[in-house]
Amino acid sequence: MKKYLVLLFLISFLACDLNNELPEDNILQAPKISVTGGSIVEGDENLIFNFQVELSWAYNQIVSVDYQTVAETAQEGVDYLAAAGTLVFSAGETVKDIPVEIVGENILEVEESFKIELSNPVNGGLLIFAAQGFIENDDGAGDLVIPTTGYSTPASYDGMELMWSDEFDGDALNMDNWKFEIGRGNNGWGNNELQYYREENTTVEDGFLVIEAKEENYNGADYTSSRLITQGKQSLRFGRIDIRAALPEGQGLWPALWMLGTKINAVGWPACGEIDIMELVGNQPDRVHGTVHYGNNPSTRQLDGASRALSSGAKFSEEFHVFSLIWENDKIQWLMDDVVYHEFTREEVGGFPYPFNDNFFVIFNVAVGGDWPGSPNSSTVFPQRMIVDYIRYFR
Repeated sequence: MKKYLVLLFLISFLACDLNNELPEDNILQAPKISVTGGSIVEGDENLIFNFQVELSWAYNQIVSVDYQTVAETAQEGVDYLAAAGTLVFSAGETVKDIPVEIVGENILEVEESFKIELSNPVNGGLLIFAAQGFIENDDGAGDLVIPTTGYSTPASYDGMELMWSDEFDGDALNMDNWKFEIGRGNNGWGNNELQYYREENTTVEDGFLVIEAKEENYNGADYTSSRLITQGKQSLRFGRIDIRAALPEGQGLWPALWMLGTKINAVGWPACGEIDIMELVGNQPDRVHGTVHYGNNPSTRQLDGASRALSSGAKFSEEFHVFSLIWENDKIQWLMDDVVYHEFTREEVGGFPYPFNDNFFVIFNVAVGGDWPGSPNSSTVFPQRMIVDYIRYFR
């Protein structure tokens, strides 16, 4: 019996001695780090989207990794707010989130994406170092969303009289001011445009004029829209013109607020003169253009103009802006939100006639396709709308 007791004692002693030789903290292999993305449905208010970062197993030391957002089809500062920093896992932690703020808006858009990238791991290795986040549109194609913010101009100016305005009150277009031009025009209205202009694409809702461009087959055209003119009803000459509008966007869209000389039927274009108060090419949703066209005939057509861009990635579809003309004898100035960005004077026409001291009529339209913007493509979302709050003419 003593032999057995001695043997058990020796086994117990050896076991204790072996345990004492192991370190107090069992050192594991450094974990692998992975990141996963996903999708979120945007709202009208800002939301938080979380990328999930996971360690392959718990670790007994602190693990850290750097991260930053990278733009893809979603625009930094417009669709989401940039995020960058260092994610730190305490000992034993295996899952943490990287929050990214998604910018809320009420504009119809296609699905957009951005991504997060990991770098500089400490006490770990990168297994999946990048993941995408998808922003899904929550505004239906049939939804009319009128911006609630933007720039405004006063209803009066010192030393000037309001000669004519249309505030687009009521529930129908005032036909004392406007008439529709219908159809496809000659050679796509002279620009190889793709739309068929219809009266039905114009509505007046809640005090706003809405011109809607649609993708639909009608009378041989693949798109429809509207073109309104004041010819024979309202003519303007000198003074100040203010037009407050929110503009459509997308490849192939071409909204315009402009004027033609009332002598067009007698002398033709461009001899009658053309003043483009605002044009936008839809694949540049942050930039508008102001231009004049003149010359003896189409083959000698001359033009002069400039553009004005918004800052920080903002788009003219997101809120209202005011496009203005200060029009004097022998001089025209273009303004956006009361800032002058271009000027044209009689001295600049050279040997050509100067038609811009005559009467002009107003045109509002949204073209689809054409020589300047090109055709829509798979990224273009329809319907698109130009929303006009008012036009005011002072002298």
